[in-house]
Amino acid sequence: MPRLLEKFQSWLLVERGYSPLTVQSYCSDVSELYTFSEQKSGLDPLQTETLRAFIGSLHGKNSAASVARKLSALRTFFRYLLIENRIKKNPLQGIANPKLVRYIPSFLTVDEVFCLLDAPDGRDSFAHRDQAVMELLYATGMRVSELVFCNLGDLDFDTGMVKVTGKGRKERIVPFGTAAAEALHRYFPQRESLIVNRIERGHQPEKEALFLNSRGTRLTTRSVERLISMYGQRAGIQVTVTPHALRHSFATHLLEMGADLRTVQELLGHVSLSTTQKYTHVNMEHLTRVYDQAHPQALNNRQRESS
Repeated sequence: MPRLLEKFQSWLLVERGYSPLTVQSYCSDVSELYTFSEQKSGLDPLQTETLRAFIGSLHGKNSAASVARKLSALRTFFRYLLIENRIKKNPLQGIANPKLVRYIPSFLTVDEVFCLLDAPDGRDSFAHRDQAVMELLYATGMRVSELVFCNLGDLDFDTGMVKVTGKGRKERIVPFGTAAAEALHRYFPQRESLIVNRIERGHQPEKEALFLNSRGTRLTTRSVERLISMYGQRAGIQVTVTPHALRHSFATHLLEMGADLRTVQELLGHVSLSTTQKYTHVNMEHLTRVYDQAHPQALNNRQRESS
Protein backbone atom coordinates (compact mmCIF):
# COMPACT_ATOMS: atom_id res chain seq x y z
CA MET A 1 0.00 0.00 0.00
CA PRO A 2 2.67 2.65 0.80
CA ARG A 3 4.13 2.38 -2.72
CA LEU A 4 0.69 2.68 -4.31
CA LEU A 5 -0.08 5.67 -2.11
CA GLU A 6 3.18 7.33 -3.19
CA LYS A 7 2.21 6.90 -6.86
CA PHE A 8 -1.28 8.25 -6.16
CA GLN A 9 0.27 11.22 -4.36
CA SER A 10 2.56 11.92 -7.30
CA TRP A 11 -0.37 11.68 -9.74
CA LEU A 12 -2.39 14.20 -7.72
CA LEU A 13 0.50 16.66 -7.56
CA VAL A 14 1.88 16.33 -11.09
CA GLU A 15 -1.01 15.21 -13.27
CA ARG A 16 -3.95 16.80 -11.46
CA GLY A 17 -2.16 19.85 -10.10
CA TYR A 18 -3.74 19.62 -6.65
CA SER A 19 -2.30 21.68 -3.80
CA PRO A 20 -0.03 19.91 -1.27
CA LEU A 21 -2.67 20.32 1.46
CA THR A 22 -5.37 18.72 -0.70
CA VAL A 23 -3.03 15.87 -1.62
CA GLN A 24 -2.20 15.30 2.04
CA SER A 25 -5.90 15.22 2.91
CA TYR A 26 -6.77 12.78 0.07
CA CYS A 27 -3.93 10.40 0.96
CA SER A 28 -4.96 10.48 4.61
CA ASP A 29 -8.53 9.51 3.69
CA VAL A 30 -7.34 6.64 1.51
CA SER A 31 -5.03 5.43 4.30
CA GLU A 32 -7.99 5.49 6.68
CA LEU A 33 -9.86 3.07 4.42
CA TYR A 34 -6.91 0.65 4.31
CA THR A 35 -6.45 0.85 8.08
CA PHE A 36 -10.15 0.03 8.55
CA SER A 37 -9.92 -2.98 6.22
CA GLU A 38 -6.85 -4.31 8.06
CA GLN A 39 -8.60 -3.99 11.39
CA LYS A 40 -11.53 -6.00 10.00
CA SER A 41 -9.45 -9.16 9.47
CA GLY A 42 -7.96 -8.01 6.22
CA LEU A 43 -11.09 -7.23 4.22
CA ASP A 44 -10.46 -6.21 0.63
CA PRO A 45 -10.64 -2.39 0.58
CA LEU A 46 -11.55 -2.45 -3.10
CA GLN A 47 -14.80 -4.36 -2.54
CA THR A 48 -18.11 -2.50 -2.41
CA GLU A 49 -19.13 -4.39 0.75
CA THR A 50 -16.00 -3.19 2.55
CA LEU A 51 -16.63 0.36 1.41
CA ARG A 52 -20.20 0.27 2.67
CA ALA A 53 -18.98 -0.95 6.06
CA PHE A 54 -16.29 1.75 6.11
CA ILE A 55 -18.75 4.51 5.25
CA GLY A 56 -21.14 3.21 7.88
CA SER A 57 -18.37 3.45 10.48
CA LEU A 58 -17.84 7.11 9.60
CA HIS A 59 -21.39 8.19 10.39
CA GLY A 60 -21.82 9.39 13.94
CA LYS A 61 -18.13 10.22 14.27
CA ASN A 62 -18.02 12.64 11.33
CA SER A 63 -20.27 15.33 9.94
CA ALA A 64 -22.06 14.74 6.64
CA ALA A 65 -19.65 17.21 5.01
CA SER A 66 -16.63 15.25 6.31
CA VAL A 67 -18.06 11.96 5.03
CA ALA A 68 -18.73 13.56 1.64
CA ARG A 69 -15.16 14.85 1.53
CA LYS A 70 -13.73 11.40 2.31
CA LEU A 71 -15.92 9.86 -0.38
CA SER A 72 -14.66 12.45 -2.85
CA ALA A 73 -11.07 11.47 -2.01
CA LEU A 74 -11.88 7.78 -2.49
CA ARG A 75 -13.63 8.45 -5.80
CA THR A 76 -10.50 10.23 -7.01
CA PHE A 77 -8.36 7.33 -5.80
CA PHE A 78 -10.48 4.77 -7.65
CA ARG A 79 -10.43 6.95 -10.77
CA TYR A 80 -6.64 6.79 -10.60
CA LEU A 81 -6.74 2.98 -10.22
CA LEU A 82 -9.02 2.75 -13.27
CA ILE A 83 -6.65 4.90 -15.33
CA GLU A 84 -3.75 2.68 -14.24
CA ASN A 85 -5.78 -0.47 -15.07
CA ARG A 86 -5.43 -1.73 -11.49
CA ILE A 87 -9.20 -2.27 -11.18
CA LYS A 88 -11.90 -3.05 -13.75
CA LYS A 89 -14.76 -1.08 -12.23
CA ASN A 90 -15.28 1.61 -9.61
CA PRO A 91 -16.33 -0.08 -6.33
CA LEU A 92 -18.00 3.18 -5.22
CA GLN A 93 -20.40 3.06 -8.15
CA GLY A 94 -23.94 3.14 -6.79
CA ILE A 95 -22.92 4.54 -3.39
CA ALA A 96 -24.41 8.02 -3.00
CA ASN A 97 -22.98 10.92 -1.04
CA PRO A 98 -24.75 11.86 2.19
CA LYS A 99 -27.26 14.67 1.89
CA LEU A 100 -25.67 17.97 2.84
CA VAL A 101 -27.48 20.85 4.48
CA ARG A 102 -27.23 23.83 2.17
CA TYR A 103 -26.01 26.81 4.14
CA ILE A 104 -26.31 30.47 3.37
CA PRO A 105 -22.78 31.89 3.41
CA SER A 106 -22.02 34.61 5.95
CA PHE A 107 -21.10 37.99 4.54
CA LEU A 108 -20.55 41.57 5.64
CA THR A 109 -22.61 44.59 4.73
CA VAL A 110 -20.96 47.21 2.53
CA ASP A 111 -20.60 49.51 5.55
CA GLU A 112 -18.94 46.73 7.56
CA VAL A 113 -16.48 46.06 4.75
CA PHE A 114 -15.54 49.74 4.59
CA CYS A 115 -15.03 49.81 8.36
CA LEU A 116 -12.84 46.71 8.11
CA LEU A 117 -10.72 48.18 5.30
CA ASP A 118 -10.19 51.37 7.33
CA ALA A 119 -9.23 49.51 10.53
CA PRO A 120 -5.41 49.36 9.98
CA ASP A 121 -3.81 52.55 11.33
CA GLY A 122 -0.61 54.07 12.71
CA ARG A 123 -0.40 51.67 15.63
CA ASP A 124 0.11 48.73 13.24
CA SER A 125 3.61 47.96 11.94
CA PHE A 126 2.15 46.41 8.80
CA ALA A 127 -0.85 48.67 8.31
CA HIS A 128 -0.18 49.27 4.60
CA ARG A 129 0.40 45.58 3.91
CA ASP A 130 -2.67 44.49 5.87
CA GLN A 131 -4.88 47.03 4.15
CA ALA A 132 -3.57 45.90 0.76
CA VAL A 133 -4.31 42.27 1.70
CA MET A 134 -7.92 43.05 2.61
CA GLU A 135 -8.47 45.41 -0.33
CA LEU A 136 -7.24 42.77 -2.78
CA LEU A 137 -9.35 40.02 -1.20
CA TYR A 138 -12.51 42.12 -1.37
CA ALA A 139 -11.73 43.52 -4.83
CA THR A 140 -11.18 40.11 -6.42
CA GLY A 141 -13.05 37.57 -4.28
CA MET A 142 -10.03 35.28 -4.40
CA ARG A 143 -9.51 32.55 -1.82
CA VAL A 144 -6.94 33.18 0.92
CA SER A 145 -4.82 30.32 -0.45
CA GLU A 146 -4.84 32.02 -3.85
CA LEU A 147 -3.86 35.34 -2.27
CA VAL A 148 -0.81 34.07 -0.36
CA PHE A 149 0.53 32.29 -3.44
CA CYS A 150 0.05 35.39 -5.58
CA ASN A 151 3.31 36.79 -6.97
CA LEU A 152 4.22 40.36 -7.81
CA GLY A 153 4.45 39.38 -11.47
CA ASP A 154 0.79 38.28 -11.45
CA LEU A 155 -0.31 41.92 -11.18
CA ASP A 156 -0.80 44.08 -14.26
CA PHE A 157 -1.33 47.66 -13.15
CA ASP A 158 -1.77 48.90 -16.73
CA THR A 159 -4.91 46.83 -17.20
CA GLY A 160 -5.87 46.56 -13.51
CA MET A 161 -5.91 42.76 -13.74
CA VAL A 162 -4.42 40.01 -11.58
CA LYS A 163 -3.73 36.43 -12.61
CA VAL A 164 -5.16 34.08 -9.98
CA THR A 165 -4.08 30.44 -9.79
CA GLY A 166 -6.91 28.43 -8.29
CA LYS A 167 -7.70 24.82 -7.53
CA GLY A 168 -6.05 22.33 -9.85
CA ARG A 169 -3.69 25.11 -11.01
CA LYS A 170 -6.46 26.60 -13.12
CA GLU A 171 -5.77 30.24 -13.91
CA ARG A 172 -8.25 33.06 -14.23
CA ILE A 173 -7.88 36.80 -14.78
CA VAL A 174 -9.72 39.08 -12.35
CA PRO A 175 -9.89 42.91 -12.21
CA PHE A 176 -8.76 44.46 -8.92
CA GLY A 177 -9.78 48.10 -9.19
CA THR A 178 -8.32 51.46 -8.17
CA ALA A 179 -8.66 51.17 -4.38
CA ALA A 180 -6.70 47.91 -4.27
CA ALA A 181 -4.08 49.31 -6.67
CA GLU A 182 -3.54 52.36 -4.45
CA ALA A 183 -3.28 50.20 -1.33
CA LEU A 184 -0.71 47.96 -3.03
CA HIS A 185 1.43 50.95 -4.06
CA ARG A 186 1.39 52.21 -0.45
CA TYR A 187 2.61 48.78 0.67
CA PHE A 188 5.40 48.32 -1.90
CA PRO A 189 8.06 50.49 -0.14
CA GLN A 190 7.70 48.33 2.98
CA ARG A 191 7.89 45.20 0.84
CA GLU A 192 11.20 46.39 -0.63
CA SER A 193 12.49 47.15 2.87
CA LEU A 194 11.61 43.61 4.03
CA ILE A 195 13.54 42.14 1.10
CA VAL A 196 16.61 44.31 1.81
CA ASN A 197 16.54 43.45 5.52
CA ARG A 198 16.43 39.73 4.79
CA ILE A 199 19.39 40.01 2.39
CA GLU A 200 21.36 41.97 5.00
CA ARG A 201 20.73 39.17 7.49
CA GLY A 202 22.32 36.74 5.06
CA HIS A 203 19.11 34.99 3.99
CA GLN A 204 17.48 34.52 0.61
CA PRO A 205 14.28 36.60 0.37
CA GLU A 206 11.19 35.48 -1.52
CA LYS A 207 11.36 38.22 -4.13
CA GLU A 208 8.50 36.82 -6.21
CA ALA A 209 5.96 36.68 -3.36
CA LEU A 210 3.49 39.57 -3.33
CA PHE A 211 2.82 39.62 0.41
CA LEU A 212 5.70 39.16 2.86
CA ASN A 213 5.88 38.70 6.61
CA SER A 214 8.33 40.38 9.00
CA ARG A 215 11.03 37.83 8.08
CA GLY A 216 10.81 38.62 4.39
CA THR A 217 9.17 35.31 3.51
CA ARG A 218 5.77 34.59 2.00
CA LEU A 219 2.79 35.44 4.20
CA THR A 220 0.81 32.35 5.30
CA THR A 221 -2.93 31.70 5.19
CA ARG A 222 -2.99 31.43 9.00
CA SER A 223 -1.40 34.88 9.34
CA VAL A 224 -3.98 36.39 6.98
CA GLU A 225 -6.79 34.75 8.96
CA ARG A 226 -5.43 36.15 12.22
CA LEU A 227 -4.97 39.70 10.97
CA ILE A 228 -8.43 39.87 9.39
CA SER A 229 -10.05 38.54 12.56
CA MET A 230 -8.16 41.13 14.63
CA TYR A 231 -9.20 44.03 12.39
CA GLY A 232 -12.79 42.76 12.38
CA GLN A 233 -12.86 43.00 16.18
CA ARG A 234 -11.30 46.46 16.07
CA ALA A 235 -13.91 47.61 13.55
CA GLY A 236 -16.65 46.53 15.95
CA ILE A 237 -18.08 43.86 13.67
CA GLN A 238 -20.13 41.49 15.81
CA VAL A 239 -19.25 38.25 13.97
CA THR A 240 -15.80 36.73 13.49
CA VAL A 241 -14.50 38.03 10.19
CA THR A 242 -12.62 35.57 7.98
CA PRO A 243 -11.00 35.80 4.54
CA HIS A 244 -13.84 33.62 3.24
CA ALA A 245 -16.37 36.13 4.58
CA LEU A 246 -14.73 38.74 2.33
CA ARG A 247 -15.04 36.34 -0.62
CA HIS A 248 -18.73 35.84 0.21
CA SER A 249 -19.18 39.60 0.55
CA PHE A 250 -17.56 40.17 -2.84
CA ALA A 251 -19.99 37.78 -4.54
CA THR A 252 -23.05 38.97 -2.64
CA HIS A 253 -22.41 42.66 -3.26
CA LEU A 254 -21.83 42.05 -6.99
CA LEU A 255 -25.18 40.27 -7.26
CA GLU A 256 -26.89 43.02 -5.27
CA MET A 257 -25.54 45.56 -7.77
CA GLY A 258 -26.92 43.60 -10.72
CA ALA A 259 -24.04 41.35 -11.83
CA ASP A 260 -25.16 38.15 -13.53
CA LEU A 261 -24.49 34.76 -11.99
CA ARG A 262 -22.22 33.54 -14.82
CA THR A 263 -19.91 36.53 -14.38
CA VAL A 264 -19.67 35.94 -10.63
CA GLN A 265 -18.96 32.27 -11.31
CA GLU A 266 -16.03 33.19 -13.56
CA LEU A 267 -14.64 35.71 -11.08
CA LEU A 268 -14.82 33.25 -8.19
CA GLY A 269 -13.29 30.42 -10.20
CA HIS A 270 -16.19 28.03 -9.58
CA VAL A 271 -16.27 25.02 -11.90
CA SER A 272 -20.00 24.48 -11.41
CA LEU A 273 -22.66 27.16 -11.54
CA SER A 274 -24.52 25.35 -8.75
CA THR A 275 -21.69 26.30 -6.37
CA THR A 276 -22.25 29.96 -7.18
CA GLN A 277 -26.03 29.70 -6.90
CA LYS A 278 -25.89 29.65 -3.10
CA TYR A 279 -25.28 33.39 -3.29
CA THR A 280 -28.67 33.88 -4.94
CA HIS A 281 -30.28 32.83 -1.63
CA VAL A 282 -28.44 35.66 0.07
CA ASN A 283 -29.43 38.04 -2.69
CA MET A 284 -33.09 37.02 -2.48
CA GLU A 285 -33.08 37.69 1.27
CA HIS A 286 -31.66 41.14 0.55
CA LEU A 287 -34.30 41.82 -2.12
CA THR A 288 -37.07 40.68 0.23
CA ARG A 289 -35.86 43.06 2.95
CA VAL A 290 -35.70 45.95 0.49
CA TYR A 291 -39.19 45.10 -0.77
CA ASP A 292 -40.63 44.94 2.74
CA GLN A 293 -39.04 48.28 3.63
CA ALA A 294 -39.95 50.17 0.45
CA HIS A 295 -43.04 48.75 -1.28
CA PRO A 296 -46.21 50.76 -0.47
CA GLN A 297 -48.33 47.63 -0.09
CA ALA A 298 -45.83 46.10 2.34
CA LEU A 299 -45.77 49.34 4.34
CA ASN A 300 -49.56 49.37 4.38
CA ASN A 301 -49.64 45.79 5.67
CA ARG A 302 -47.25 46.64 8.50
CA GLN A 303 -49.36 49.64 9.48
CA ARG A 304 -52.52 47.47 9.61
CA GLU A 305 -50.72 44.84 11.69
CA SER A 306 -49.50 47.42 14.21
CA SER A 307 -52.94 49.07 14.60
